[in-house]
Amino acid sequence: MADAFDLVVIGAGPGGYECAIKAAQLGLSVAVVEKRNALGGTCLNVGCIPSKALLHASELFHEAGTSFAGMGIDVPAPKLNLKQLLAFKDEAIDGNTKGIEFLFKKNKIEWVKGEGSITAPGKVSAAGRTLEARNIVIATGSDVAQLPGVEIDEKVVVSSTGALSLGKVPGKLLVVGGGVIGLELGSVWGRLGAEVTVVEYLDNILPGMDGEVVKNFTRILKKQGFTFKTGSKVTKVEKQKSGVKVTIEPAKGGDAQTLDADVVLVAIGRVAYTAGLGLDKVGVKTDARGRVEVDASYKTNVDGIYAIGDVIAGPMLAHKAMEEGVALAERLAGHYGAVNYDVIPGVVYTSPEVASVGKTEEQLKEAGIEYNSGKFPFTANGRAKANKTTDGFVKILADKKTDRILGVHIIGVGAGEMIAQAVAAMELSSSSEDIARMCIAHPTMSEAIKEAALSVTGVPIHM
Repeated sequence: MADAFDLVVIGAGPGGYECAIKAAQLGLSVAVVEKRNALGGTCLNVGCIPSKALLHASELFHEAGTSFAGMGIDVPAPKLNLKQLLAFKDEAIDGNTKGIEFLFKKNKIEWVKGEGSITAPGKVSAAGRTLEARNIVIATGSDVAQLPGVEIDEKVVVSSTGALSLGKVPGKLLVVGGGVIGLELGSVWGRLGAEVTVVEYLDNILPGMDGEVVKNFTRILKKQGFTFKTGSKVTKVEKQKSGVKVTIEPAKGGDAQTLDADVVLVAIGRVAYTAGLGLDKVGVKTDARGRVEVDASYKTNVDGIYAIGDVIAGPMLAHKAMEEGVALAERLAGHYGAVNYDVIPGVVYTSPEVASVGKTEEQLKEAGIEYNSGKFPFTANGRAKANKTTDGFVKILADKKTDRILGVHIIGVGAGEMIAQAVAAMELSSSSEDIARMCIAHPTMSEAIKEAALSVTGVPIHM
């Protein structure tokens, strides 16, 4: 006999579990199909959470070894206990995944442990059961993009998953891909002692980010010891008895060169994960990149089947998936739900962090939108000077006619937290003058946002 639910969600990542929880809170009966042994998807198990734990620990390790003496803290040189560091990371995973499990029980959500496939509209097969559902949500997320001809063994040639659990600090780490994941994990192992080289196919790292931000951030990373091979492609990866030989060539053609590495991290992006879902069987359409096609209500071309998160078009960000999950749950329960895609922030959790929301200067120029730009460097911020964290700046882009904020870009310590101030302002359609007239606590790094706003149409106080 089939089990019947108002909603069955396939996938318990951030989008799936938030969709499930919100739907249950709104009175729907909900089941979630998840094949992992723990809830939370890639983000909590092998993505956002463990990488942030390692970033935090490696930052403290590096600071203890390089900055304490200058602040009058005399301690012996720190020694790395990698086993304990990885245990610290695992503790973070365990705490978060168990938290989601608690929320499922609290909201009476049934977790069906196993792989799920849609056998017909309104029917999901999982763990030997047939689940009947008024609505089905595909929230299966994404998987690591493969580099053609390169086998990932998670030992010497690793994906982001393997890079979270290396048995020792590599002497030389070669990162294929200059995006967020590669730079974050490269930062972790670089601070712990690895020599890091990044190979990026395009001419710059962090494709799609504001050009001025990328230029300055590249310079900062070079000062930290990163080596960049931009405009280059990896053509061969050969495992040796000890280490790996990597052949790279200019992306536009030219002579090849060989680089030696102890570990190669393949971080060229992620692809929508739809394997085994039975989409062909029920006729759900996908695009050329394998993503599920949906309308503005997240509905597929098949009645009663929806999709959210990494498996559909848009930035592959956990918080984007979360917002979609909540909005869809609200719609399914008869309420209004929507996502403002113009104000979804992005953060690179390196040190310093890079954070942005809204349009870049390049995008505004391409669209023919006239704008004013205001910038304030952390070298002129009192808190940053006191803490010796003066790398970076805040830049605000505002419409030239209306002064409405169109984009905010930050490089600096705590940028990922500061960007929330910009998100709130843009969500409320604020002008740069609105921010310029706010009273910001002193001394804080956030004062740089006010000063950047002052400089959009006038002059900052501290410059």
